[in-house]
Amino acid sequence: MAYKVTPWEVSGDIDYGKIVKDFGLETISDHLLKRIEKHTKELHPLLRRGVFFAHRDLNWILDEYEKGHHFFLYTGRGPSGHTHLGHILPWVLTQWLQEKFGAELWFQMTDDEKFLFKDGLELDQTRKLAYENALDVIALGFDEKKTKIFLDTEYAKTLYPQALRVAKRLTFSTAKATFGFSNESNVGEIFFTSVQAVPAFLPSVLKGKNTPCLIPHAVDQDPHFRVARDILPKLGYYKPASIQSVFLPGLRGGKMSASEEGSAIYTTDSPETAKRKIMNAFTGGMDTVKEQKEKGANYSICPVYHYYRQLFMPDDKELASLERECKGGSILCGECKNRLSERVSHFLSDHQKKREQAKHRIEKFMIRD
Repeated sequence: MAYKVTPWEVSGDIDYGKIVKDFGLETISDHLLKRIEKHTKELHPLLRRGVFFAHRDLNWILDEYEKGHHFFLYTGRGPSGHTHLGHILPWVLTQWLQEKFGAELWFQMTDDEKFLFKDGLELDQTRKLAYENALDVIALGFDEKKTKIFLDTEYAKTLYPQALRVAKRLTFSTAKATFGFSNESNVGEIFFTSVQAVPAFLPSVLKGKNTPCLIPHAVDQDPHFRVARDILPKLGYYKPASIQSVFLPGLRGGKMSASEEGSAIYTTDSPETAKRKIMNAFTGGMDTVKEQKEKGANYSICPVYHYYRQLFMPDDKELASLERECKGGSILCGECKNRLSERVSHFLSDHQKKREQAKHRIEKFMIRD
């Protein structure tokens, strides 16, 4: 089955090797990982395990850093609903990068995008969701002195003049070819990528000094930054570097979907709700207990395993032990799901406490015109 990966739709059987070729990305090599580790003294599990699997100009970012030219981080969220675990995966690495490199983070809430692209959402709703989602960002432990969160509609006086500079260099034919727009696409959709390009060079504008930018993101957002990389040098700014992650799979198989019941675990879910979703998850297990004990299970296609691998089992030896148990048939899917639900419940309990605390700190992170 063919796959489709755009900033607004992901479907089919995702072939990440083909995405690297189709998108013109570079895979993250062992040599590049060693370069990172030289500065960080350790590698985050998301890097060690290839969850972040591709990049653009990451070697250049390290070259600049080694010359004493610090980079800033840029990532974001399109607020169309509650935050689920798939959304926070790139933010986890972003927080680690901020901590290890002392980097400033610009976090864009694209409330305008979701109003333009998603039927049934009004601007007051996307604004409310942006603030709700911001609590999840803050709860992950970003440095309030180095983190700037903004809504496009509330920071428009600053963003819009820079977006115009990008838009003047962007033709409709390029936008159409990159994003698949048609004559039925509204003009806001066509213009929007110009807005998403702005944080990649805005700190350079505000500081009056060209500053390298690194964008951690899920690979579906790459088309926006391909456009930015083409246009920004024409405006006199560096191309933004980027690092791309795979998707956290949905519990029912395939990419996590907010529209499919039970596919995603939200940061606002109760532990009971999360456990129910996990216990009903698709697995790589066999049809009978007898068969699984004899033949083992296929953990490579199992969302439960990938939740461990990507977010909930940072110890490599422990993960290798789980793989042996699963492949050897000594652990059954029910027990594996129970173990995961305990870890997820612990995370949710802790995260939700931090979300509550974030309500009293949010203004320390927000920037507006």
